[in-house]
Amino acid sequence: MSVSVIEAKLEAESKAFQLIQKELSQAIELRQRLESQQQENEVVNNEFKHLESDSNIYKLIGPVLVKQTRSEAESNVKERLDLIKGEIKRVETQLKELTEKTEKKKQVVLIESCCLFHFTYNISYRLDNCNCNIKS
Repeated sequence: MSVSVIEAKLEAESKAFQLIQKELSQAIELRQRLESQQQENEVVNNEFKHLESDSNIYKLIGPVLVKQTRSEAESNVKERLDLIKGEIKRVETQLKELTEKTEKKKQVVLIESCCLFHFTYNISYRLDNCNCNIKS
């Protein structure tokens, strides 16, 4: 095994690690947006409790306010909350999987770095936390 082979493998693993981290970051941002939408819809849902029975309810559709019945508005908000909760659950599962992938890939990068270090400096002993078993 040569230094260039180890370096190439380390570079490939590092790029893969960065891609997983990017996916993880995007999933975190998505979860935050969903939680914000959930909070907004919960506020709207709670506002229904404070309305009088004869209150007018309007929904903004593009630039136009369209009148809705109370039951229709409540149903729409509850459906949105259900959809958002389902999406949050899906993203949480994705976050868990990506976190596990990140940790596994980080270990691979650390091992490859250790191998490169051993090979570069002709270190023939094995470190306790290194699994590369490189012998000069």
